[in-house]
Amino acid sequence: MDQVRDITHIQELIESIHQAEEFLSPDFLLIILGPTASGKTKLAVQLAQAMNGEIISADSRQVYRQLDIGTGKDLIEYQDIRYHLIDIVDPHEHYNVDLFREAFQQAFLEIRDRGKLPILCGGTGSYIQSLLQEQPYSQIPKDKDLQTELSLLPKETLVARIKEYSIPEDFNIDWNSHKRLVRALEILIYLKDHPKPEVEANTVKDFLILGLSPDRETRRARIDKRLETRMEEGLLAEVEGLLAQGISHEQLQWFGLEYKYASLHLQGELTMEDFKEKLRTEIHRFAKRQMTYFRKMEKDGLKIHWIDMQ
Repeated sequence: MDQVRDITHIQELIESIHQAEEFLSPDFLLIILGPTASGKTKLAVQLAQAMNGEIISADSRQVYRQLDIGTGKDLIEYQDIRYHLIDIVDPHEHYNVDLFREAFQQAFLEIRDRGKLPILCGGTGSYIQSLLQEQPYSQIPKDKDLQTELSLLPKETLVARIKEYSIPEDFNIDWNSHKRLVRALEILIYLKDHPKPEVEANTVKDFLILGLSPDRETRRARIDKRLETRMEEGLLAEVEGLLAQGISHEQLQWFGLEYKYASLHLQGELTMEDFKEKLRTEIHRFAKRQMTYFRKMEKDGLKIHWIDMQ
């Protein structure tokens, strides 16, 4: 991965955006991504202040109203910068990538029409990638029973089964991941009897992706400290308030991480000690999965300029 070593180099990179004619089209989007607790919002705000920008969130949980502490909204961090796609749906609603694309397009065009720079900031890689590359295969429905059946097959068998099918030229397969081989075979089985899904043209034509990637120990320390802060700020009280308003434990667990394990604790399934430890472990795993997805984006041809912000 390419690495930009310090903020001076970031400023030089941003300055080159102003100077490069091909980046001055109305469709230009600056993207800041990274795993949880990497400092994305802080950098996005600094760049928005320097470049007359507004921020569009690419966070699959911060879209929900009342999910504040657990999702780490920290709205005060935005200072005087206008933000979009935060607090736009109620907790009982289900949000997905298609709704995100639609909401993004509206926000993007509004920011552009105001003559400001749109800055997309977040850690939900699938949301970000959906704006930049056509992904018709991701729209193919998942068959849980079939996935369970295929997951029992060894990697060698999955590879052999996949090669029995006609593989579309634009269908990229990760031959090293058992989980993705299962999904690839599921997709090919579907395509045998169904047409390839059509996708709408992407709004974004010109973009630059900046990625924040703290080293493992720094990231883990930030996650642990932030979890302690969220507990002190009243994470459990927030979840109790959601339950009092009629949000079910099932829905809380669907939100994952803080809300899932708080729900289990409040139902008596986890002690306070187990709740904190399991949640801490899962957030670390989540950050690792985010980085795995960003590497997948790079394999899919998206250039990410990685920044060392230690």
